[in-house]
Amino acid sequence: MSDPPIAPRKSASLLVVRGDPPEVLLLERHAAATFPSMQVFPGGVVEAQDYDAVWKDWANSRTPLDRDERAVRIAGIRETWEEAGILVACGGPPPGTDRSRPFIDVVRAGGHPLALDDLYDFAHWITPEARPKRFDTRFFLVRAPEGQDASADGSELVACEWIGATQAVDEHVALMPPTHLNLLRLAESPTVEHAIAAAAARPRFTVLPVRERFAGGVGVRIPAEAGYGVTEHLLRQQP
Repeated sequence: MSDPPIAPRKSASLLVVRGDPPEVLLLERHAAATFPSMQVFPGGVVEAQDYDAVWKDWANSRTPLDRDERAVRIAGIRETWEEAGILVACGGPPPGTDRSRPFIDVVRAGGHPLALDDLYDFAHWITPEARPKRFDTRFFLVRAPEGQDASADGSELVACEWIGATQAVDEHVALMPPTHLNLLRLAESPTVEHAIAAAAARPRFTVLPVRERFAGGVGVRIPAEAGYGVTEHLLRQQP
């Protein structure tokens, strides 16, 4: 009898976009980090601090959000600050760039609560069941805050760039399937407004890929209902 699959950890990733046609923020992971040398959106796992009651006063939402929904959005914003130095809040840029401070202290010092409503549902993926590390990842689309630019944290992330979605797919081979397919989805929109409207109209669907071997190599199979226009996706190998 095989062991049950590892339970996935809740996580969030942000597609931070700016300009028309949109550019999206991609980060390059350190060669010794999880997902070594991969090009990724900023993001990471939900932590206990993201559920803290203090966020009642420092995380704004016009619509009611349950405890888990608030935490996953806070996690996406927190990780984007820690990894890329961009803070999605209801005001101007944060004071200073010291990312070693506790996140709540950064937000309090800036005087503006997190802008949870600025995150738009874009996709939802869960790592295949056979993998030793699994993540239950919500992908959110968000406009880049005015007056802020990105910089890699220099430890887990070694570089960052603003790049068109189609260009990113064409130029980068170190892309995981969710990153690759979500870039292709973003490339369908000529403007940020179009991308936001398309995300709002898209039916919610959780993608649970299945790893398979195809004629062209190893890849994943995803349901047609996911809406990516493909059901088979080969894993792209780094050179």
